[in-house]
Parts: sequence; C-alpha cells; structure tokens
Amino acid sequence: MPGITASDTTRWILDVKAADTSSTVSLWLLNFDCELLFTGDAGIGAVMGGYVPALALAAISAQRHTGLPHNGPRSIAEGIPQSSRRPEVAMRRRLLALALLLVTPLAAGGQRQGLRDKISQLFIFGPGEDPLFLAGSAGTNNPASIQAHGKHFIPSAAGQNGSLIGFLIDAISGNVSNLPVGATSGGETFRFEAGVPVKTSTSAGPIFAERSQTMGRGRALIGLSRSSLHFSSLRGVPMSNIELFFTHQNVDFEGCSQQAGGDCRKMGIPNLENDIMLFKLSLDLGVDVTSVYATFGLFDNLDVGVVLPFVNSRLHGQSDAQIIPFGGPTAAHFFAGSPTDPVLNASRTVDGSAAGLGDVAVRAKLLVRESPRASLAVLGQARFATGDENDLLGSGALDARGLAIVTGRLGRFSPHGNIGYVYRSGANQNSAVLATGGFDHLIADGVTLAADLVSELQVGRSKLILPPPVRYDAPFQRTIAPTTIPDIRDNNVNGSFGFKFTAPGAFTVVTNALIPLNRDGLRSNLILTGAVEYSF
Repeated sequence: MPGITASDTTRWILDVKAADTSSTVSLWLLNFDCELLFTGDAGIGAVMGGYVPALALAAISAQRHTGLPHNGPRSIAEGIPQSSRRPEVAMRRRLLALALLLVTPLAAGGQRQGLRDKISQLFIFGPGEDPLFLAGSAGTNNPASIQAHGKHFIPSAAGQNGSLIGFLIDAISGNVSNLPVGATSGGETFRFEAGVPVKTSTSAGPIFAERSQTMGRGRALIGLSRSSLHFSSLRGVPMSNIELFFTHQNVDFEGCSQQAGGDCRKMGIPNLENDIMLFKLSLDLGVDVTSVYATFGLFDNLDVGVVLPFVNSRLHGQSDAQIIPFGGPTAAHFFAGSPTDPVLNASRTVDGSAAGLGDVAVRAKLLVRESPRASLAVLGQARFATGDENDLLGSGALDARGLAIVTGRLGRFSPHGNIGYVYRSGANQNSAVLATGGFDHLIADGVTLAADLVSELQVGRSKLILPPPVRYDAPFQRTIAPTTIPDIRDNNVNGSFGFKFTAPGAFTVVTNALIPLNRDGLRSNLILTGAVEYSF
C-alpha cells in the first residue's frame, strides 16, 4: 500500500456489495482526518476475518451521515457538502472512526468458529456444510443417476450416521467441562472458644476430596491453581485411532424393486447400498484450567466459597475417509474423479484453540457435628453454564451436587470419606453417584501427604447413545458395527496423590497428580495440578 507508513493512524471502511462472505467488497483506507489513503477491492473472507460485519454496518452508517456515495470517491471531501465542513462535523467523523475501533472486536467473536464446529468440519469433504457429502458423485458432469448418490451418506438422509457424529462431539464437549474442583478449605482450621481460636485440624487437608472441618468464623482462604491435561482415550479407544463406519441410506423409490430385481425395502438392495465409508479419526485435544478460588468462614460451622475457572482448549484433528465399493464395473460413490476413474480417498485437517471463562462454581459447607476424634459435614455446590459450550470451555448446563463428609482424627493422620450425588441438567449428560475415600497425613512439619480414590459412577443408561449395528439383508445377511468405540457405562475412577507444603506466612503450595484407574469415558493419562493458597 504505497504512501502509507506504520505511523499512520488508519481505519478500514468497507462498502459491501453482497452479503456472501466470498463476494467482493470495496475497501477505503482513511486516517482520523477522514482523508482517503487507499481504495480497492478484495474478498470479504480475506479482509479482517470476522471483523467484516461490524465494519460493514459502520460503513453504511457513515455513508448515511456523510452523504458518501457507494462507488467510493477518490477523496472523501467529494462526498461531503461544503456547508458540512465545520469543526464539529470533523469531530463527529473522528468519533465515528473511534466507534469502528470499539465495535470491531465484538463482531469478531460472533463470527469465529467454535471448536465443536471444527470437529464437525472433519466430516466435510466437499463444498457446502453437509457432512459426508460426495462432491465427486454429485458433479454436474455425471449422469443424473450418479449425481443422486452424492447425498446418500449425508446424516440428514441416513439418520444413523448423524447420531454417530453427534455422539462423538457430545462425548468430547461433555467431558471437557467436568474436570474436578479442589477442596473448599486448606491449611489449618479453627473454631473459637470464649473468643480464643482453637485448632480443629493438624494437617493442611486433602486436595481433590473434602474434609468436614470448616475454616472458622472470619477466616478466609484464597488460591490460584493450574491443571493441565491431554485427552488420550475415549472409552478405552485411543483418540489417535478412532474408527467409524458409515453406511449407505436404505433407498426405496418408485420402481426401485423392479429396476434392482429385488425388494428395495431390504438393506443391500440395490447392490450399491453395500458400499461403506470407512473413517479414521485422530484428535489431539489439550486443556489447561487456571482457577481463582476463595473460601470464607461466615460462622464457626459454615463456609461459603466461589471458583472462577479460566479454560484454554487446543484442538488438532485429522480425518481420513475411504469409500469401500462392494463391486461393479463403475463406481457410484466417490469424492472426486469420474465413475470410471474415481477418487475413493479423502482427508481433512483442522486446528483451533479457545480461551475464556469456564463454568463458575459456588459452594457452601456446613459442619453438622464435631468431636475430638471425628466430625460430620454436608456440602452443596452448583456449577453454572458460564463457559462457552461451542468452544469446549463449559458444559452448557447446570451441574448441582451434594456431599456428606466424614473425617477422623488420629494424631497427625486424618482419614476422610465423601459420598454424594451430582445432578446434570444437560440433555446428553448423565447424573452420577460420587464416592471418595482417602487420607491426609502431616508427615513432617509443614508437609502434608494427601492420597485419595476419587470415583464418579454413572446413574442410569448412558444418554450418549451409539447407533446399533447395521443389518444387511442382501446379497447375504451380515451386520456392521458403526464404530470401534464400545457401548459401555462411563464410570470414572481416579487415584489422586499429592503434597501440600505450608510455608511461613500462611502460604501453602500444592502439587498433585490425578491418575485414571479405568478407561471409561473421555480420559487423560495424567492430570497435573499446581496451586498456591493463602489463608488469613
């Protein structure tokens, strides 16, 4: 762009010719004095990415207020009457330019594709937005009888294929948001007797379990934690090698049975229904959760707290599809080419990342009974759908849980047990029974060892329903399983092992490893957590 330097304060204004993102727009580059620096044409998709809609609207508004013609003058002054060239008009134009700067980022967020959409793209190999559409078969150079086969694998035409894609996306998004939340209270806990604080614990407490002791009236804890994980398997199947088998629609049109020489109501008649699409999927999904949390003792026996998680999700995906013809001299299903020279393989890759607020949690713990050797408490927690479900930052639904907590005290050794229930309101999310047992032990001054068995046991039949095997009737009876992902319950059992180091000045440093002990659900090989807490 000749004559423009980095020191120029500039603003893009667009004259939209059509709403289509592949259409042409006119670009005017202006400085804050509303002098035209550049004019030209470019594709909307290549200009400022998702910023286009806000800029286009602002440009239209500017044209209405300044009389700027649509074909773009060589000088802005040509479109403004002489009577309007006053200082207050120039100020209005500067304010308009500033407004463009402010609205642009807001529009960008609304146009960017979410990570769920990115996963859906792995099933699109041709023009348009239809998964499993065969652009080669539907090519206009083919006979109409071949073109019809381009849509026979589309999920809207073959409902089973649609449910399989939906299962995969829902399984991933539902599990990303259900990462464990740390304990409500850490460090030493107290109660007041005649105005004097009395210790009710010796160790710094568990990490991914709850103890019954409360902070004590007027005491508080604030913390900052970081958990990192990389999902490695879905119901025991490696995320790098998920196989899906998509079957043809069972077609039955007028005259089909006569044309095929058999009953078209049966799967496999006509013969082309026996063609299968084999899908190999590799997903690399990593998540980092940075949480800011706080707990405050309202009374000696009641704590309230809040957790603000900030989630960063990263996705790389690759799909490799192959049409497996059942036979015949020419092909009817192909990604490119022709019936006599078909391309039967296709691949797609996607990359994306997202960061933002996750699902905010609020919680309260009530100490019900306490003795020198044991104590009992109840805890309630609600996670709200504040995270963007489409970007895999949140679950998109309310999560409410209740726990009963029992803690023993044997010198420096404190066993504990939690039992409870979590209700999930999401359409594809199951509620679960929660059970955790373990101990925290003050192994040295200022050093606490915490170990727990953390489990979540699914209630009812899984809402993530895999489609059943497809049964073929012709030319011989057989069944085809839709995927290598098993149809099992998603019961999660993890081992938690970590340390708390209490430093002078009421600071506590937390390190922990959460290790899966089974392979149900979407799992990571390891979840590492580090935190810093301060109690006062």
